[in-house]
Amino acid sequence: MQMHQLNYFVAVAETRHFTQAADEIGIAQPSLSQQIRALERDVGSPLFNRVRGNLTLTDAGEILLPIARRILADAETARLEIRELGDLRRGRVRLGATPSLCTGLLPPMLAAFRSAYPGIQLLVRESGSRDLQRSLGEGALDLALVIDSRLRADDPQLPLLLSVPLLEEELVVISPRDTPALTRRRRISIAELEGLPLVMFREGYDLRDATIAACHAAGFEPTYAVEGGEMDAVLEFVHAGLGLAIVPSTVVRDRFRATPFMPPGLHRTVRLARRRDVRLPRAAAALQESIVGFLANASEAGELPPGVRVKKSAH
Repeated sequence: MQMHQLNYFVAVAETRHFTQAADEIGIAQPSLSQQIRALERDVGSPLFNRVRGNLTLTDAGEILLPIARRILADAETARLEIRELGDLRRGRVRLGATPSLCTGLLPPMLAAFRSAYPGIQLLVRESGSRDLQRSLGEGALDLALVIDSRLRADDPQLPLLLSVPLLEEELVVISPRDTPALTRRRRISIAELEGLPLVMFREGYDLRDATIAACHAAGFEPTYAVEGGEMDAVLEFVHAGLGLAIVPSTVVRDRFRATPFMPPGLHRTVRLARRRDVRLPRAAAALQESIVGFLANASEAGELPPGVRVKKSAH
C-alpha cells in the first residue's frame, strides 16, 4: 500500500468516476486503473463495485476511505510541520466551527490570532458539530469548535477525539426589535412559546434539537413558520418578521429583541476538540493557546458578550 495509491483511491471514491479522477490528478486513466487494481490486490479485496458504469464502494472500500483520508492528511501535516521548524512565521491551521460560532464569537478570536501570527494561513470550515467531528477523525481538520450536546457516546469518531469545554452560551428567544415585547416580564418560559410561529433550523442542527427538546419537555409540539435554514438564513427570516427563533445570545446584536428564559434558562457548552492520537501542529497549538487566552482575558476584563461564561477548564 503506497501513498500515491491511497491518493488515487480517494480521488476515485470522491468522484465515482475513473476518468474524471485521472483528469483531476493529472495521470492517464489506464495508469490510475492499474494502481487501483494493485491496491486491491494488496488489501486482498475489491474496493469498488463496477456495475454498468455505476461505480460504488464495496464494504472494504467504505472501511478504507476514512483511513486513507486520515493517512494522507497526516502526511501533509507532517510535511508542513517540518517546514515550520524554527518559528511560526508561516504555517497552516485548519479550524472547524459551527455556523453560530462563525457568526458570533469566532471572528474576534481569529483577529487576535492573526494579529499575533500574520504569516499563518487560516482555513476555516463552517459546518455542524457532527460533520466537524467526522472531519477531525479523518484528519481533515486540526481543531474544531463543537457543541457539547452533539458529542454523543455512540459516535464512532468520539474515541478518536479529545475535547475541553471552553465556554457556556445562554440561549435566548429573538424577535424583530420593532415588534412588541413577548412578555411583560424580563424573562419568558418555554411554555409561552406554544402556538407561536418559530423559525426552525435544518435537520441535524444542534439548535434545532435543543429547541424541540425544550418544547417537548414543556409538553407541546413547536409550531413552525419556516424551517430548514442555517444561522444566517434564520436570522434574516426572523428579521423579516416570519417568526421567532431560539439562538445563542452571542449572535443577537442590535437588530433583534432578545428575551432570556426563566431560570435555570437554556444554555449550551462549546468545546474545543482535536484528535487524540496525533500531536497538534505547532500552528494549531498556537491557535488553541490564543483562543483560550482570548477568552480568559475577555472574561477578566468583563468584555465577553452577555450570556457567555468561560468554563474553568479553559483558563
